Amino acid sequence: MREEGVLAVLDIADWGGPIDPAEGRRATHALEEGRVLFLPALRFAVEESEKKFLSAAALAPGRKNISLDPASGACQGSHYAGEEAQQLGAMLDRFARQAEALMRAIAPGYAGALRRARTSFRPADIEDRASSVRKDDRLLHVDAFPTRPTRGERILRVFSNIAPDGAERRWEVGEPFPDFAEKFLPRVTTGWAGSAWLIERLGLTKGRRSAYDTIMLGLHDAMKRDARYQAEAPHAALSFPPGTSWIVYTDQVLHAALAGRFALEQTFHLPVAAMAEPELAPLRVLERLKGRALA
Repeated sequence: MREEGVLAVLDIADWGGPIDPAEGRRATHALEEGRVLFLPALRFAVEESEKKFLSAAALAPGRKNISLDPASGACQGSHYAGEEAQQLGAMLDRFARQAEALMRAIAPGYAGALRRARTSFRPADIEDRASSVRKDDRLLHVDAFPTRPTRGERILRVFSNIAPDGAERRWEVGEPFPDFAEKFLPRVTTGWAGSAWLIERLGLTKGRRSAYDTIMLGLHDAMKRDARYQAEAPHAALSFPPGTSWIVYTDQVLHAALAGRFALEQTFHLPVAAMAEPELAPLRVLERLKGRALA
């Protein structure tokens, strides 16, 4: 593994490894300290029968991505039905299984605790997507889920660019999370007493928000709404060509997706205790800054 600015580059070409244990430890450390782990030789193979899905027309009206629910196996967000929908779901499931095998090869210590969440396929061009400031992923942000509290668990994502037309996936990443949090934490609160209970009772969240979840949502929104910060904060430009993959803790790395289409994305959740270096987790960073437990 080698480091190139905010990137840690790992030259592997097989989703299941094997990976030298020392290389795996270095890659795990790079991820946990907030780098993007870039895998320039790792491509997801789209089968000939699946190439028909590589079109923005695959999306159902009003949807920005197609997703596979790991619990139900339902593939949602496309205009396909019947056998074609099953075939698309099978492609996403294959990517999910390969992404999980990859993480087990890189970080064997995660294996017993890593939990697979949704698999997404984003065929449409990011540049054509109109949205509110709060939902605009072209702005620097950290991931926080309004309806799905994590209570401090990590959000780890594996991406792969499968564009058939040469379109690169262009990102920008920002400053280290502790530096950002120190600036923005005074702007956010943990909400009024009982608000998390009420929101859960109203069915607006799947589970109760912790103070950590409320703070992370506040940080997410405050960063996106700060036009001066978006313009002047440190930015590093990244480009991911077709046939490459990358991994990042999106709850920690400030990132903006600026351009590209036909990206696959697998989300995992990981308890902080399962990390090699738990003190690097956003939960622990925010707890040190606040001086108390947040989850």
